[in-house]
Amino acid sequence: MAADDESKIAPLELDEAKARELEEKFDSEIRFRPLSPMAARLVGVLLVALSIFHYYTAGFGLLSEVVHRGIHLSFVLGLIFLVFPFTRRGYDQPAQSSLVRPLGISLIDWALAVGAVVAVLHVPFIPLDDLAFRVGNPTTTDVVLGGILVLVLLEATRRSVGWPLPIIALLFMAYSIWGPSMPGILVHPGATFSQLINHLYLTTQGIYGIALGVVATYVFHFVLFGVFATRIGLGQLFLDCAAWVAGRYAGGPAKVSIFGSALFGMISGSSVANTVTVGSLTIPAMIRLGYKRTFAAAVESASSTGGQITPPIMGAAAFLMIEFLNLPYTTIILAAIVPAFMHFFGVLIQVHFEAKRNGLRGMTREELPDLKEAFKRDWPTVIPLVVLIAVLLSGYTPYLAAFWGITLCVAVGLLNPRRRMSLTEVFEGLRDGAKYALAVGAAAATVGIIVGVVTLTGVGFKISYIVTSTAAQMATFVGTLVPAAWFGPQTLTLLFTLIMTGVVCILMGCGIPTTANYIIMATIAAPTLGLLGVEPIVAHFFVFYYGVLADITPPVALAAYAAAGMAGADPFKTGNTAFRLGLGKVLVPFVFVFSPSLLLVTANFTWSNFLIAFIGCVLGITCLGSALSGWLLVRTAAWERLLLVVAAVLLVVPELMSSLIGVALIVPVLLRQFAGHRMQPAL
Repeated sequence: MAADDESKIAPLELDEAKARELEEKFDSEIRFRPLSPMAARLVGVLLVALSIFHYYTAGFGLLSEVVHRGIHLSFVLGLIFLVFPFTRRGYDQPAQSSLVRPLGISLIDWALAVGAVVAVLHVPFIPLDDLAFRVGNPTTTDVVLGGILVLVLLEATRRSVGWPLPIIALLFMAYSIWGPSMPGILVHPGATFSQLINHLYLTTQGIYGIALGVVATYVFHFVLFGVFATRIGLGQLFLDCAAWVAGRYAGGPAKVSIFGSALFGMISGSSVANTVTVGSLTIPAMIRLGYKRTFAAAVESASSTGGQITPPIMGAAAFLMIEFLNLPYTTIILAAIVPAFMHFFGVLIQVHFEAKRNGLRGMTREELPDLKEAFKRDWPTVIPLVVLIAVLLSGYTPYLAAFWGITLCVAVGLLNPRRRMSLTEVFEGLRDGAKYALAVGAAAATVGIIVGVVTLTGVGFKISYIVTSTAAQMATFVGTLVPAAWFGPQTLTLLFTLIMTGVVCILMGCGIPTTANYIIMATIAAPTLGLLGVEPIVAHFFVFYYGVLADITPPVALAAYAAAGMAGADPFKTGNTAFRLGLGKVLVPFVFVFSPSLLLVTANFTWSNFLIAFIGCVLGITCLGSALSGWLLVRTAAWERLLLVVAAVLLVVPELMSSLIGVALIVPVLLRQFAGHRMQPAL
């Protein structure tokens, strides 16, 4: 009886205050240093002001492009120097005011904050006629302030997201200046320091470019909506629905984690936020049921990375695609539906096999939520999400949809008698929503430096040529080893280009945020795929998916490390296991490159092609999940795992011969599995 009590799973009730505390602990991008009471109030007021500015402009009209971006960036950089310390030791030092540390913040940080604001706001308030004359002919003031902005921006990015992104930006800047000294195809005439600053500072192809514009125009509003939607109880309703749908089956809490993360991902584009919010409930439940701590943490982190690819809110990438591809938002979210399903299916199938292999039970009727009571309590919380999606589908701008979503969240929060928010909680929501804007805003502006160098030097086309040439050489070599009927030269060239691009995406993602990773790779790698005939939307989705995969790829796997900290598990082992669970996401991008119909919106879409790709992808992911888990109907032997891995690869390649071979390889495995299953004693 005692054992039964120990394994009993407590109801999955979301503690929002605890979730926010965990997120601040594990997500370095919103972890602020200790502030004196007065400094904390000042920072809080500035954060609320930033949220109100974006909320107002979303509903009543954006300012001119450069002015809007400039105001956003001035808030972001100024606040970063107030809340992020120079070194990590600053997080452990108590806030002490003195003559050299007013409000507990050093004079150097105050100077950097003021310098950043002045440098940022210089350009937006230059008259347009005067600015047009100065582009290409900057004044000394322009060059000095532009140089200051580059320096403070790199330092702000280092403090908020780490060293890798500023280092990459510095390398690109060095390349732009020392172009004549570059080897081979990388050589170019070079730019003077004044020309570089002119391009990065006075045009919209650099710091004030698309990346910053998307964060300031779209991303902020949807993040703010996600914060309020969670606070009014929509996150709890999603968890109750997930538990009711999946909790009763084998390994119940792990499957709740997957469904819950998918639903929560609809209102949160952050992998870490998804991990700590849903994981605060599901990880302890999984451990209590019998899952190993490492596996429980890995399930949650692998599931939560799917939140960043789940419509309608997909982090910043979906909004960046709007600008890069000049496509309506509805097209982007429609294209994301099937690939997102495939990711969660890949995690689910491995969790199912793991639960069967270890004999883990589902949740009992007593442990499951009362769905009727949950909807009776929280049904008003669905209204803002429904209205947001309806406005989006009606063809209005995404930021207007977010405006009405936020407005209705606040209205529901203030009026819902079963879960009422106070005015204090509304202001806390505005404050917390703005916290997410700081790191991503600095990162987006720094990525603008990289994109600016690419447009200034044309290096993107040179890199594309190098990659495609290398892939063609590899394809020629491999083509001599395999029958021509299996893979044509063009297919092999594309395959090797995709492999190289995917590897670079993952390596880049190990050091920089997923949004920054996507922008860089979309600028450099997407044109490479375009040279091989890949449709732009397909190329952008490919680099986006591989960039997101970095959140669960060691050695820097933020979502996996957050889950490991909550589970008391080894972070590196958790990252490895999460990567294994997310391997379905590795296969899926290859499928929709070779079979674009999987994205639903491509030029040559047909239902027959879609069904063939969909079925092949489902079978391939199932085979891979079985091989990695060591279970299908019974435990798999080594030779079965090998056949299943080979079959998985062949099934996702859109060549008829390879698909038939893949199906043939599954047959002996199924025969052996059915025979083994029949021999098992009845329970």
